[in-house]
Amino acid sequence: MKLIAIDLDGTLLNSKHQVSSENENALRQAQQDGIEVVVSTGRAYFDVVSIFQPLGIKTWVISANGAVIHDPDGRLFHSETIDKKRAYDILSWLESENYYYEVFTDSAIYTQQNGRQLLDVELDRVKSANPEADLSVLIQAAEVQYSQSGFAYIDTFQELFEEDKQIDFYNILGFSFFKEKLEAGWQRYQHDKDLTLVSSADHNFELSSKKASKGQALERLAKRLNIPMNETAAVGDSLNDKSMLEAAGKGVAMGNAREDIKAIAGAVTLTNDEHGVAHMIRHLL
Repeated sequence: MKLIAIDLDGTLLNSKHQVSSENENALRQAQQDGIEVVVSTGRAYFDVVSIFQPLGIKTWVISANGAVIHDPDGRLFHSETIDKKRAYDILSWLESENYYYEVFTDSAIYTQQNGRQLLDVELDRVKSANPEADLSVLIQAAEVQYSQSGFAYIDTFQELFEEDKQIDFYNILGFSFFKEKLEAGWQRYQHDKDLTLVSSADHNFELSSKKASKGQALERLAKRLNIPMNETAAVGDSLNDKSMLEAAGKGVAMGNAREDIKAIAGAVTLTNDEHGVAHMIRHLL
């Protein structure tokens, strides 16, 4: 095996959103053994840097669900953007329907000033409809979104299209605790020929260019590094990892992965709280 692509949330990061010492040591060992370690995530590049810089580990980074690729020294290798008119239409709809949204760009993750209030209102409505419901899982899902770095706050999406702004739109995320709102997002965009629609967690859907996916990015990077695809491995837990697991020579699902992701993987490792990435790397080595 010459290259290993690793998802972050639910995969390399444990439930505390941290890289365990076991996983950290496994990454170092893989690099020492000459394996190209690649982080492949829905997060923004600068957010990935904030996680890995304290560890002193440099890797190739596939970010924004495959829309952007940076080399280990931080140089941009490749990017795919959403057409600006399409981005405007998407954000107009999300805002008019009161979704919490995030816009991934090269400089920041833009989100609404009232974004947290929108989700607090949804939580209150869930609690009112189900007084006995345990909201801890929902609260944790929101905290995963808030744990990212690089946020910039706007009053309306229209600020992103002002004449003095030159923004590349890599990825747009819609988030809701209401099943019907998530289904509405899927129904609206699942047949759009210009967009890739995926999900990285139970309460979101994410849109990027049709030319952007983790699988396509992995193939681009493997070609750049002259590594045959059958010499690559990938590990992940969610729908946005599906294309990557299918493209890699060896696709591995986390123990905490969705059942449909486990079904398409060639192997299943331990959970993210059991250092499943380290377990997989030890097995491959």
